[in-house]
Amino acid sequence: METLKIYFCASIRGGRADVLLYEHIVKTLARFGKVLTEHVGDGELGHTGEQDLDDGAIHDRDLDWLRQADAVVAEVTQPSLGVGYELGHAYLMRKPTLCLFRPSSGRRLSAMIRGASDGERMSVADYVGQDDVESVLERFFNTRAR
Repeated sequence: METLKIYFCASIRGGRADVLLYEHIVKTLARFGKVLTEHVGDGELGHTGEQDLDDGAIHDRDLDWLRQADAVVAEVTQPSLGVGYELGHAYLMRKPTLCLFRPSSGRRLSAMIRGASDGERMSVADYVGQDDVESVLERFFNTRAR
């Protein structure tokens, strides 16, 4: 059986306040398959992003990884233009996609994301925190992404 390829996206230049949570999500996702974008959970990666690649190279590399992915998981609590862009592409590529959102943040999720949730191609899961995210991911990978 071929290893599931997972594309994880979360805020980088939009803010890194949740980087410890991203790290936990990446480690949890590794139980389900190969995370193509492990660097998103790297605590050393700051809000300015990767310094050794120009923006065009990052764009092209990430879209290539997105094309390769069997499933997409996005943490969408911290608003990010890049994550929105990636989710639009994932939607058009018909990738099974899970968007994770914490209502306790006091934010409201974009209607474009929540409104795209059809329970098939794209799902939005509200969750409480780090402990809760594991069961949400298990449900997603056991029902939709395989």
